[in-house]
Amino acid sequence: MAYSPAAQPAPVSPPSVKVILTSADLQRVVDRIAHQILEKTQGAANTVLLGIPTRGVPLARRLAARISTFESVDVPVGVLDITLYRDDLRRNATRAVGPTEVPASGIDGKRVILVDDVLFSGRTVRAALDALSDLGRPSSVQLAVLVDRGHRELPIRADYVGKNIPTALAESVRVTLAETDGVDEVKLLGGGQL
Repeated sequence: MAYSPAAQPAPVSPPSVKVILTSADLQRVVDRIAHQILEKTQGAANTVLLGIPTRGVPLARRLAARISTFESVDVPVGVLDITLYRDDLRRNATRAVGPTEVPASGIDGKRVILVDDVLFSGRTVRAALDALSDLGRPSSVQLAVLVDRGHRELPIRADYVGKNIPTALAESVRVTLAETDGVDEVKLLGGGQL
């Protein structure tokens, strides 16, 4: 019987990485969203920004700071934890529940702008809407995202979009922010090929 070496699996190529937004690009995008909020909300009157953890929170704070710089308007910022409202709790590992921090002025009768880093399937935003309904009754709810990558599974769209990035399902968008990751950058990661 002749010896034949075991078949070796084909090597897996690492995913491709493409920088979509540099630190300077990201700052310009945040400035543009802040200006759009000011325009669409008549100077951010009666407006509250609620960041969705993790990266939506520093983005909401940055937007509030830029709005204050541009128009000297102080927009209240809060944190909306959606952990218990997610529809994938049974399928994924247990997550720690984070704090929900509503500004002292509350959200009743206010225009609430939810802020997140990436809009993908829409399920995170659906969970945020459910969480929001337990906190009060805003006059309206809008959505601001840094990146919209498409592939929606629910009928949800953003009112303010920093950058539309068409993606394949195998690709992913990675947002890093100085406050959470030490650097401001948005990358498109391609799926590795067999």
